Amino acid sequence: MRDFRDAKAMAQTLREALNAKSVSLTHSDSLELIAKILGFQDWNVLAARIQAERQPFATGPGTSARGMDSPQDNADPSGKSARQEVAVDAAILELYVGFYQLNDNAVFTVTRDGNHLITRLTGQSAVPLYAQSDTEFFAKVVDAQISFIPGAKGQAAISLILHQGGADMPMQRIDGAMAQEIARRAAERMKRQSASPGTEAALRRLIDGIISGKPNYDEMSSGLADATRQQLPNLQPGLAELGAVQSAGFLGVGAQGEDVYSVRHDNGASHWRIALDSQGKISTAWVTPGP
Repeated sequence: MRDFRDAKAMAQTLREALNAKSVSLTHSDSLELIAKILGFQDWNVLAARIQAERQPFATGPGTSARGMDSPQDNADPSGKSARQEVAVDAAILELYVGFYQLNDNAVFTVTRDGNHLITRLTGQSAVPLYAQSDTEFFAKVVDAQISFIPGAKGQAAISLILHQGGADMPMQRIDGAMAQEIARRAAERMKRQSASPGTEAALRRLIDGIISGKPNYDEMSSGLADATRQQLPNLQPGLAELGAVQSAGFLGVGAQGEDVYSVRHDNGASHWRIALDSQGKISTAWVTPGP
């Protein structure tokens, strides 16, 4: 059965069906119509939702985010994993099962399927993990690793660290009730599809700071500040080349409750997702090439 991820194919089918009845419909009009049929504000919002679904892990600020079909750095040319998979006792795996909080809008859920762990970040696809040791795990469909921080002997892990894109993102374990509340808030934001107060202004300041090479880390959560420091050498040249911000257009709310913006620069465009935490600090911010 097709769903919103097949929107382009659905638009093509619609055009072909209408053309057979001598009804002309442009490619862009068919995309807009399919977006409306699927309940989205417009094609830009639907396109952002599709892009989010294709990214199995969240990232901090970066020039891109890897998708399910991206090449992996943990594979060699022969197609064999460069990391050695080891067997871990099911009892140890059970200690890692649970919910971990990435930010105010996203939960990292870990379940067990036989001898493997399965992870799912709010609004994204499931990603299997494979053990490299009793506490270190890696994904095969994306270049990312997970380190679990064990509790006292025989007790559940207290936290985990996601290693991806040159950033280390710690997440504390939370209980099921809190995970449900975060999911409820994210779903409510998705339904409203309105920008959170302050995100556009925060985004403009963030971009200006990165371009200048002096972002204001006091306006970021500690995790995002660390990720930005690590990735600034790669971020700054690309954004500086795009130039100053001319406009920032709100496209909608992403699957993790983040606001999605299309930013026009003097020399091009960029596509951003941003969220603020309960203290008004930027907790999530990442960039992909503009529309």
